Amino acid sequence: MKLRLALLSTLVAAICIVNAEDKPKTDSKNMPKPEVVKTEEDWKKLLTLEQFEVTRMRGTERPNGAAYAEFEKQGEGTYYCVCCGAELFTSKEKFHSGCGWPSFYDSSKAKGVLEKVDNSHGMRRVETVCKRCDAHLGHVFEGEGFKTPTDRRFCINGVALKFVPQGGEAPKLLEIASDAVQQKKDEVAKEGGLEPKK
Repeated sequence: MKLRLALLSTLVAAICIVNAEDKPKTDSKNMPKPEVVKTEEDWKKLLTLEQFEVTRMRGTERPNGAAYAEFEKQGEGTYYCVCCGAELFTSKEKFHSGCGWPSFYDSSKAKGVLEKVDNSHGMRRVETVCKRCDAHLGHVFEGEGFKTPTDRRFCINGVALKFVPQGGEAPKLLEIASDAVQQKKDEVAKEGGLEPKK
């Protein structure tokens, strides 16, 4: 009986250690706050219904849909967040994975895409979001055996992306609008002798 208890205690301790080592690099409490924050109603005014469902409600577009067919035809260029205009991926990291969604083996700017643990639907996955506005992009998977430099697959919803061909003009970044930003603008305006905007 004592041996069983000792083995059980050792097993519990081992599980605790594994779980502690398995913690995500970015704990939800320590996650950076998005710069662009809007109400659901404001997002609905800026996005199509499908874009809103995917990016703001954490949905998934159907595989092999119109956005994917369009993605497959696109040449060299850059992919931006459809919500806020932040740069996310380039065609250099694009590859055909056969999964039915746009695939990239790396993000073009490490600061543009944030990875966080997603325990929804009874699975443990890594969700990818736009770091600037927290738009849901898709998920990233590792170790699937693709012949890419990273052996990672960013499986991204096509409707979450805005493609700009090489040489084209990047979309304007969505302005950061928050009470703190507006207060700072008002303070600067007052110091400059101007009446703050209402």
